[in-house]
Amino acid sequence: MSVDRNEGVGAMEAMQVQEQARQMFEAYGEKAIAAAAERALRYERAGDTQQVQAWRRIEAALMLMRGPRET
Repeated sequence: MSVDRNEGVGAMEAMQVQEQARQMFEAYGEKAIAAAAERALRYERAGDTQQVQAWRRIEAALMLMRGPRET
């Protein structure tokens, strides 16, 4: 049986994203989504695509934590 050495990497990254999102929500409350989007934009302007991807994932996780918007 062959074991993929990168098998656990995706799960670990997902856990880190969730943890970062939780910490941001605790620190910023409802403004956490905007703060994550702002950081993603800052890295986008700097050309750091890896950081942009990471902060967009954190932003998405925060949106999931928030749940559906009420109208």
